[in-house]
Amino acid sequence: MSNREAFLSKVRQAADQGRQYRVHTQEVPPDIGYIGVGSDLVQRFAEEVTTVGGQAFVVANATAARIKLRDLLTEAKATSAVCWQHELLDRLTIHDVLTDSQIEWLDANRLQALPPAEQRQRLLNCDVGITSCEAAIAETGTLMMGSRLGRERLASLIAPIHIAIIERAQIVPDLIDAFNLLHDRGTAAMPSNVTFITGPSKTGDIELQLTTGVHGPGIWQVIIIDEPVR
Repeated sequence: MSNREAFLSKVRQAADQGRQYRVHTQEVPPDIGYIGVGSDLVQRFAEEVTTVGGQAFVVANATAARIKLRDLLTEAKATSAVCWQHELLDRLTIHDVLTDSQIEWLDANRLQALPPAEQRQRLLNCDVGITSCEAAIAETGTLMMGSRLGRERLASLIAPIHIAIIERAQIVPDLIDAFNLLHDRGTAAMPSNVTFITGPSKTGDIELQLTTGVHGPGIWQVIIIDEPVR
């Protein structure tokens, strides 16, 4: 068998396997409407994060969130991190947590003070990316990320571990609510781009082999704070 024939044979085999996973639709009864996500958005969001391959940690308050962040950094044996500049992260004083844990951290201000070549190298060496989000979607366990100065998309992509810290007030029931949130904030507050993160980075090839962590973080962790952070 020639190389060409062997290649086409693999394509046919993979296509046959893929047909086994086709979605079969069925008629929806007319009395079925939107079911919703339940009364506890925190619980539903945490369940969905786990379902899509992430790790959800529900904590009671800001103090517990700082302790959990410190524990996760210790577990990861992290020595450097790239962080968003975000109101919630400021209220949590995560820079103090990082400094106390002897972790070198970078944010937009610190990066801008470095030469471009050094910026790139320092970012590539980061063990962890720490962000918050624009909104968290309970129905799918998704983070809606808005990019702007200080909240660069790279922070959630470049490191092998992405830790997102959110609070209950950021969680919305579904995607429609998330878009309504952006609309209500107006065009002046619109991010430069909006992306959605659901689980760790995954990719699949033609042979239906799923690989995690190739194009982004292989570990995705979300700390969810139940009480408002003052």
